[in-house]
Amino acid sequence: MELGVVFPTNEMGTDPIAIRDFAQTAEDLGYTRLVAYDHVLGAHPDRPEGGAWLGPYGRHVTPPYTHLHAFHEPFVLFGFLAGLTSNLEFMTGVLVLPQRQTALVAKQCAQIDILAGGGRLILGVGVGWNSVEFEALGESYRTRGRRMEEQIGLLRQLWSEPVITFEGDFDRVTKAGLNPLPERPIPIWIGAMADVAVDRAGRLADGWHVPRAYRGDPDRIASEAQKFFGAARSAGRDPSTLGLSSNLHVVGLDPDEQLELAEGAEAAGVTHLHISTMEQGYTPEQHISAIRDFAEQYGVGA
Repeated sequence: MELGVVFPTNEMGTDPIAIRDFAQTAEDLGYTRLVAYDHVLGAHPDRPEGGAWLGPYGRHVTPPYTHLHAFHEPFVLFGFLAGLTSNLEFMTGVLVLPQRQTALVAKQCAQIDILAGGGRLILGVGVGWNSVEFEALGESYRTRGRRMEEQIGLLRQLWSEPVITFEGDFDRVTKAGLNPLPERPIPIWIGAMADVAVDRAGRLADGWHVPRAYRGDPDRIASEAQKFFGAARSAGRDPSTLGLSSNLHVVGLDPDEQLELAEGAEAAGVTHLHISTMEQGYTPEQHISAIRDFAEQYGVGA
C-alpha cells in the first residue's frame, strides 16, 4: 500500500511558500501522492432554497461548505507544484467532471502530465452532489451521470489519437485533436458513494476512490470494495489491475489508532491511502508537522 497526503485546501491559505513547503515536505518524507479537492464556487447560505440546495436524488441538503471555505483550483495548483517537486503524484480527489468542457479538461490534464514529467497525474472524477456550480458553469445537473460516462471515453480517445471524430449525446469533435499528446493515457479514477457510481467505477475506471465520508473505516471500505470488484468482474475486467484509494483522517487519533486504521485499510484492499490532517483548524506549519509525525510513526518511505 502506498501512502499519500490530502492537500488541506480549506486551511492552507494563500501563501505560495507554505503551499510549496507542504508538497516538498510530503515528497521528502516518502509520501507518493498529493490529493486535492475541487470546488469552483462556494455558495452563500442565504439562498432562495433557505440555506440548502439540490443534492443527490433530488433532495435539498445543507451544504458542508459555503463561500467562506477556500478551494484552490486543482489544475493550477498541480501546475505550480509540478515544477517544485520531482516524483510526487498529483490526483484530483475528485474533479467534478460533468460541469466542465471535456476537451478543455483533456488539454489541461495532458499539459500537467507532460510538464510534470514521468506521468505524475491521476484524474479522479465524480459527478458532484449539488446544483450550484452546474448552474454557474452552464451545465446540466440532471444529466451529469450519463455525461460523465461519455466524457471518460472521449478523454481516453483524445489522449491517445492525434485526430478524432466523435459525436455523442453531449460532446462533438470533428477531425480534431490535442497537440501535444501525453505519453500515455492518463489514469482515470472515480470517486463515488452511491451503488450506481461504484458500479460505474468498476465498469469504466482505472481505480475507485472511496469518498472522504468513510474516513478510513476499514470494515466499511472492505464491504463496499466488494461491489467495486464485483462490477469489474461482471464487465470482464481483472480487479487486480485496478486501484483502490481512501483517505485517513489522523487528527485526534493516537499513534496506535492511526496504525490500526492504516493496516486495516491495507487488509481491505486499499492500494493508496491518503493521510488527511484537516478539520482541526491547523496552521500550515501544523499540517506539515502532522504529516511528518505520521511518517515517523508508520515508517513512510522506509
